[in-house]
Amino acid sequence: MIADIEGLYSTSSHAIRDPEFFKDCKGIKIFPRVEAVGINRKERKLNIRYLDDDRKEEMAYDKLVIATGATPFRPPIPGADLPRVFTVSNLHSAQDIKEILAKGQAAKAVVIGAGAIGIEMAEALTDLWGVETTIIEMADQVLPAALGKHVSKIAENQLEENGVKVILSERVLRINGHPKSGVTSVETSVDSPEGVLDCDLVVMSAGVRPNTKFAAEAGLAVGSSGALLVDRCMRTTDPHIYAGGDCVELRNLVSGENMTMPLGSLANRQGRIIANNIHGRASQFKGTVGTFCIKVFDMGIATAGLTATQAKANGFDPIHAIVAQHDRAHFYPDSQMMFITLIADAKTRKILGIEAVGHQGDAIKARVDAIAPLFQTGLDVDDVCVLETGYAPPYASAMDIINNAGNVLDNILEKRNIPIDVMDFLKKFKAKKIRVLDVREEKEAIPLIEKYNDSWICIPHPELRTRLNEVPKDEPLCLLCGTGARSYECQIMLAQNGFTNTKNLQGGAAMLGAAAPEFT
Repeated sequence: MIADIEGLYSTSSHAIRDPEFFKDCKGIKIFPRVEAVGINRKERKLNIRYLDDDRKEEMAYDKLVIATGATPFRPPIPGADLPRVFTVSNLHSAQDIKEILAKGQAAKAVVIGAGAIGIEMAEALTDLWGVETTIIEMADQVLPAALGKHVSKIAENQLEENGVKVILSERVLRINGHPKSGVTSVETSVDSPEGVLDCDLVVMSAGVRPNTKFAAEAGLAVGSSGALLVDRCMRTTDPHIYAGGDCVELRNLVSGENMTMPLGSLANRQGRIIANNIHGRASQFKGTVGTFCIKVFDMGIATAGLTATQAKANGFDPIHAIVAQHDRAHFYPDSQMMFITLIADAKTRKILGIEAVGHQGDAIKARVDAIAPLFQTGLDVDDVCVLETGYAPPYASAMDIINNAGNVLDNILEKRNIPIDVMDFLKKFKAKKIRVLDVREEKEAIPLIEKYNDSWICIPHPELRTRLNEVPKDEPLCLLCGTGARSYECQIMLAQNGFTNTKNLQGGAAMLGAAAPEFT
């Protein structure tokens, strides 16, 4: 955790980034508390207003750079303007929240929205300050814009395991409280006492909107999101005006569509492109694949490209593989299980997206970072199967999980591996529409045999070939092993012997335990 708020605006050498720092070290003059209110493009002048005395001036420019960022969206919920209802928009908001928490004035908090900011706030409130925290999200999963259902379910479980209550598919109807003393509760659409959540603090994290009103009023083109349209040189529709950061739309290099991607990492890269072009060096920012990572308590999550839902909405025919494997060599002392979802287009085999989750965040980020730069080259499944990565037991397996994910997806596309996802399996199993054939050792299967009786059959992998007569042939079977590899081999063997009504559980018992721990 950050010890104090100054750490967020100081350099690695502990210099505070204030106006004097920029003047002395960078040769840049900063005008604090001055607002840009309009652009006279014909005369190349910026209209500004001094906030302290409302004085107005014009400032001439040769080249203008718009980097006005974005503002958190405050949903029109009754009570949203009450004291102690915050959006995390800047350091001042963070400081105000910290002061309330440091004084012990908040015992219960509600976070509206399970995006990245909402999850990070929930973790800070719970883990750092011991505040009883609830997240309310109107989508049916956490991180709905970044993840598919399977990785998001693991993230949801991680939040719950660390004391954060997660309420999905729910809307906030109103925030109750007093105009002076502040918020007292949040009401949802649940028609019961559970629909009223007592709280002392509300954090709204319902996304952001680009700050482009004054630029749009000057006639600069904006996209469907309201963000400024720029070319690859980061120029707006006025050749003398550039823009970058959270206030611009970027080309998604996977879908080809425009999108906003409010990340500081992208803004930094765009800043260099803009500076190069202003000083006569032709440079281009081609676009983004939406690479994203987040820490959720002691778990790391990273993603790039499109989710399966986004891919389908963009006209692709997405198909995916889910792989569970150790992030180091399995025999290495600190190796831990990680999970990767790899998504491709069924027709072209083009890779569309990757999602990774596990407890060693650096290993998670490294796998996604290996794939992300290759999206713009038209990476396909075969490329992933043979992708060269570094190997040493402390860092990876000889067959890296990235290569394994490519191999599994290749097997699925070639219809050798007939998969079933955890969520689909759970629905069918609970409805008694499928039985399990567990090919692990019997000692691993015994607890589940005792729990699910005849619905759970165990025939260990080495014995299956000689015990085929014990395998039900007239009903659907879900094949299960530790991670999905042995059960795939068993599926091939069974198919060769006329058993064609089988599904291989993606990610095996490891994925089942991560996504549905109560089941196992």
